[in-house]
Amino acid sequence: MMIPVRCFTCGNVVGEHWQEYKARAETQMGEEDPAKVLDDLGVERHCCRRMLVSHKDLVDIVAPYQ
Repeated sequence: MMIPVRCFTCGNVVGEHWQEYKARAETQMGEEDPAKVLDDLGVERHCCRRMLVSHKDLVDIVAPYQ
């Protein structure tokens, strides 16, 4: 789950791409280029790309009890 769901700068929804981006770019220990993953997902704007690349998933740390 990505919080915030929208880009701070332009307001586009970026949260819908988070799970696939995370699975392809971060979990594989850098085997797939993050820029190529964002291109494949259709994220073109620089501000939206920055939101995805710089995001740190804190949900597990902040809310450990489900």
